[in-house]
Amino acid sequence: MAQINGNSTLKVVSLFCGCGGMDLGIQGNFKYLENHYEALPFEIVYAADNDAYAAKIYNDNFSHKCEVKDVRDIVPSEVPDHDILLGGFPCQSFSIIAQNPPRLGYKDDRGKLFFEMVKVLKEKQPRFFIGENVKGLLSANKGQAFPMIIKEFEKAGYYIHFKLLNASEFGIPQKRERVFIVGFRDFDDYFNFKFPQPYTLTKNKIALRHVIDKEADKDEKWFFSQRAVEGMLRVREKMNKGRVQDIDQPCNTISSHLAKVSLNGTDPVLMVNERYRRFSPREASNIQSFPRSFKLDSVSENRQYRAIGNAVPPVLMWKVANSLTNSCLIP
Repeated sequence: MAQINGNSTLKVVSLFCGCGGMDLGIQGNFKYLENHYEALPFEIVYAADNDAYAAKIYNDNFSHKCEVKDVRDIVPSEVPDHDILLGGFPCQSFSIIAQNPPRLGYKDDRGKLFFEMVKVLKEKQPRFFIGENVKGLLSANKGQAFPMIIKEFEKAGYYIHFKLLNASEFGIPQKRERVFIVGFRDFDDYFNFKFPQPYTLTKNKIALRHVIDKEADKDEKWFFSQRAVEGMLRVREKMNKGRVQDIDQPCNTISSHLAKVSLNGTDPVLMVNERYRRFSPREASNIQSFPRSFKLDSVSENRQYRAIGNAVPPVLMWKVANSLTNSCLIP
């Protein structure tokens, strides 16, 4: 591995780490489908999340451990020194207060959480940070919220690149679109960085069929009842429900809602022998590009769905972190 400023690794702090999608991706050294994603020059020195069930999954899969803690209770000065800060911060509830100039307002406390990243950045001044969020952040509040969030990161002392990435264009069987925000303390790093380029043409995208678990087809608990099917069929044409996935294409975006998936919702479902069925937690994990060796079973299936649905796809994170390594770290 190339030496980086005399050291072999850069230290990482991970906030809102969940079950570890970003963390697995930035560390690398895992296999997904037929590809091995090599180890990257990053070492996680601190991870925190307020969801004890997601943290349980995390701690079953990493040698370092996630601390169960509300990020608002973290004292920035007590965070270990680090080179890169990660955070898939919650994005709900942004609003704009009608002032001149307008300011960010919040319908509830969840919308404030990106400020916790900003506080750590101001205090610790790591060389980089990577944030991740849903596509809707770009258009929230008629497009006014996102520029204000970027401005807060800039005020913390960072140059910013951001880009909307579609997981299906990076070897993942899911049409998941997410915004990645990459911050740089030094202008040279900012100037040199390039986001990974999509390499999967439409005809070559990974199909859902490659991650379907045929064993799940044999388990009755994953199938919807006849009553649920009849209820959906009565309103399908009018409400565009019953969204059966084409297994020869990437899957629609999965979410934490898979724990309560309904045929009367917009959740992706499968059709097996003329019967509707939901994805199993392992299939959801496969769709998200977690390796098959990733352990899930220490929490309930509902908690597995929630943790996996909220995660950043590890392969997509690996692509971003690898681009950072190649453009800014390796001479």
